Amino acid sequence: MEKFLKRKNLIVEGIPSIGEGASDDHSKRRHVEINLEGLPSDPGLRKNIFSYHPNDRDRIRRHYLQQGPCQPKGHDFPQKKIGNIYRRFVPKWFEEHGNWLEYSVSKDAAFCLCCYLYRPNSRAQSSGEVFVSDGYTNWKKKEKFNEHVGGPDSAHNRAWRSCEDLMKQQQHIQFAFAKQSTQARKDYRIRLTASLDCIRLLLSQGMAFRGHDESIESTNQGNFLMLLRFLAGHNDDIKKVVLNNAPGNQKMIAPDIQKDLVRACAMETTNVILHEVGEEYFSILVDESRDISVKEQMALAIRFVNSKGCVVERFIGIVHVRDTKASSLKAAIEVLFLKHNLSLSKVRGQGYDGASNMRGEFNGLKALILQENSSAYYVHCFAHQLQLALVAVAKKKPQVAAFFNLVNNITTIVGASCKRKDLLQEKQIERLLGAFDCGELSTGTGSNQERSLQRAGDTRWGSHYRSLINLSMVFTPVIEVLQIVEEDGTAEQSGDACLLLGVVPTFEFAFILHLMTTILAITNQLSLALQRKDQDIVNAMALVEVAKQHLQDMRDEGWESLISEVSIFCEKNDIEILDMKDMYKTPGRGRPQRKGEVLTNLNYFRFELFNGVIDWQLQELNNRFNEANTNLLLCVSCLSPKSSFVAFNKSKLIELAHCYPLEFSEVSFRLLDKQLETYIRDMRSHEEFSNLESIGDLSQRLVATGRHIVHPLVYLLVKLALVLPVATASVERYFSAMKIVKSRLRNKMGDSWMNDCLVTYIEREVFCKIDAERILHSFQVMRPRREQL
Repeated sequence: MEKFLKRKNLIVEGIPSIGEGASDDHSKRRHVEINLEGLPSDPGLRKNIFSYHPNDRDRIRRHYLQQGPCQPKGHDFPQKKIGNIYRRFVPKWFEEHGNWLEYSVSKDAAFCLCCYLYRPNSRAQSSGEVFVSDGYTNWKKKEKFNEHVGGPDSAHNRAWRSCEDLMKQQQHIQFAFAKQSTQARKDYRIRLTASLDCIRLLLSQGMAFRGHDESIESTNQGNFLMLLRFLAGHNDDIKKVVLNNAPGNQKMIAPDIQKDLVRACAMETTNVILHEVGEEYFSILVDESRDISVKEQMALAIRFVNSKGCVVERFIGIVHVRDTKASSLKAAIEVLFLKHNLSLSKVRGQGYDGASNMRGEFNGLKALILQENSSAYYVHCFAHQLQLALVAVAKKKPQVAAFFNLVNNITTIVGASCKRKDLLQEKQIERLLGAFDCGELSTGTGSNQERSLQRAGDTRWGSHYRSLINLSMVFTPVIEVLQIVEEDGTAEQSGDACLLLGVVPTFEFAFILHLMTTILAITNQLSLALQRKDQDIVNAMALVEVAKQHLQDMRDEGWESLISEVSIFCEKNDIEILDMKDMYKTPGRGRPQRKGEVLTNLNYFRFELFNGVIDWQLQELNNRFNEANTNLLLCVSCLSPKSSFVAFNKSKLIELAHCYPLEFSEVSFRLLDKQLETYIRDMRSHEEFSNLESIGDLSQRLVATGRHIVHPLVYLLVKLALVLPVATASVERYFSAMKIVKSRLRNKMGDSWMNDCLVTYIEREVFCKIDAERILHSFQVMRPRREQL
């Protein structure tokens, strides 16, 4: 056993050797010093490690839990691979005997540490010597566990009671030496709670803690100290024990104390999330981005179905990666999984933005994960695919590409200086006042707001649509500003403005502006719907089909309404309206568009532009959203409850179950066949299931009515369908939050400190519901404290 403890780097002083005994008298207990330096990554003895002080025990337990358990295989067997051999143990045994049974991964053996620390004088009384010396490895005879425990007064139970007494904080020798008065403990709790309350407010708002000058003479000591002073000024009980009224070394305001409290907040928030996940299957959403200090950060979120049947996406953490190679990202994911006791075997979906290092067929991140877990199906983010389709149309059609270049040039010239922005706002106000006087506009809350030009970006969802909407709303003021720049600007600026004034106030520009605005309005609704956290993949594919149909209807029947809208816009902004029967002339040239080809305005605007752009858009949507052709999603669509489960197909659902071989055995397939027949009759015979629209609604209704227990295999299929990721919008929001937390003034934040702040800020809905007592306890056991709660 001594060799075993040495192998685990547990330095034992004063513990009797194998042949000696240990007294149960508390006054004669031996002191156990545990050295954490050089602790192995092998999580042996990871559940219950007893030391002389509870803080030491929890410190060691956290260390091993951060290393994570051995990787699970299937449902029941965690495993450790040694060469080509898998060593396994049954987790249920450790759950039943978890108060004393310890497992060593490297030795593949069970131990009883409490019997060694407090073993009786006689070896004969120690039922199960093997649990103390060499470790028990005969897993087939699990009854030996109960034999080792014995009766109520057995040697093992006496040793275990001694260990329990040892862990009581009030019996610790340091507690006796530094005995506190009741009032001192009360003051310490008030002081610590006040600091925690200030920290919780700052974390939930994403605000900085420290100031540039925190000295007593400073008038601005930073948010934390100023908030604590404000709290003390409004509560006499707090004022008596904090800041200058606290003991010199017990003010609980040091930076290390602040970081420990923040770490405790993040730990408890993550624990709530992991408890919510439980043993459910989940998908991972991963993306990387640079922060303000030019560090590459990888954010990880998980998508799962909670106990109420609702789809939930939660932030797990952010990791600094030195490069964005697929192998590096996978290693970072494994670190986070080990830290939070998650397993890749539970992953049932992957959602990325479609970068080559993510979706590479052979060496991408999705391929590396699929090598370990064939059920972790990859879905390209739908929102990114939609944006790629829009960008492709903007670049492939020459007229549309030239149009967006003109829009960017307008934004550059008009928004190049603060003076021109102010001039644009003045022109808007003048135009609005004139419209009010003429009775063309009506007043109302939120109406007639000032507009500013926005630059479209290929990677910013919805930016093209917002850019065109703003330009159409301030079209005349923009023309007036360009005229002023042409007259008063520099030679270069005047030339650019002159070129724009020759092209922008034309019928063709107005036509393309309204055409692209109408098309982008359709796709923008789809983009917003795809970004919902509770969106399921079947409903997402249905929304894509609705958008395609809307575009097709616009192509067939939308010409007259569009040309009428363009004509009204041209009349309003003093633009010449072209006769569709006249010959088309290229603006500024006075000749036909192409030599030898004669086009009327109708042919050019309707067939080349109107029909051509819509056809390009439909073609890109069909090419980008080709997942509808995959077998997996065709099977998933059979779960849709629309129109009284008209899409139900038993053979397809059984085929879907075959895609998840770890969840369904041969026996399960036979049970599923019978259960599907009962399920569909049950669903169609109850009115409450007739008006459902999505698989998410079906999941929640099954849980609400208790039918997820009646049809467990069908509900499992529903959950597997729901965890398939639709979009990585959540991860994009996390990066937006990162810019708030790690700002230009906080660009030196450490990775661990930033991760803790982000967890509590992003998941503040969970964080704000956590009881303060849990956080205080986590802080207290984090390391030895002079004061006790």
